[in-house]
Amino acid sequence: MREHTRTYYLGRLSDALEVWGLDVRLRPELPALRVSDPETALLSETVDCVPLQGGWFYRWSWGETLGRADDPVSAAQRIATVFRPC
Repeated sequence: MREHTRTYYLGRLSDALEVWGLDVRLRPELPALRVSDPETALLSETVDCVPLQGGWFYRWSWGETLGRADDPVSAAQRIATVFRPC
């Protein structure tokens, strides 16, 4: 059940990131998203989704949380600023 929930939330985040024009691929083993900017191929980031006290959260590859999984639009905006800070 956990993997299903994780994949569901990552799918919602993927949809929100694509609005920003970012390339997003789901990594199937230990589901996570590989996010990159098609204009800057050298920059990419992995984002996963984990259950923590208080619910599910999106998390950067280094472990810092970046937002609640029930708000993928805000998390996508935060991720997009890494790729397009202007």
